[in-house]
Amino acid sequence: AFLGVQLAVFGVYMGASFAPNHKGMPMVPQDARIDFFSRQVLTGRNVMAKSSWGNRVLSHVYGGLNYQVEHHLFPSMPRANLAGVSRIVRQYCDEHQVPYTVASVRESYAQVITYLNKVGLSARDPFECPMISGYRVSA
Repeated sequence: AFLGVQLAVFGVYMGASFAPNHKGMPMVPQDARIDFFSRQVLTGRNVMAKSSWGNRVLSHVYGGLNYQVEHHLFPSMPRANLAGVSRIVRQYCDEHQVPYTVASVRESYAQVITYLNKVGLSARDPFECPMISGYRVSA
């Protein structure tokens, strides 16, 4: 029972840590001709607080993944250095006109929920059974 509860809680925690960084961000097709830097910056979102103290707390809670863009650009960099590198990456993005996405915790979860609702409800037809639709002949 303990192991089941631990795995369930850990799974929710990990999902809550990973979801705000990527869900709802643009997806770049595999065959698109885009450089590594742009791919990492365009498909990731940093989650920030309004204060430096809040960012330290977020870094601890998220395990450094609140600096998602920098984490993907420099995966082996110690998380203590990600905040400093973030300023350099932002400046580089501004100079090269690459969109750099930053959101608060609330904004990031709102974007995730909006995206999941859009994707989940867009293909929904309450009168169509997926199994039967394969046998129907379209007129």
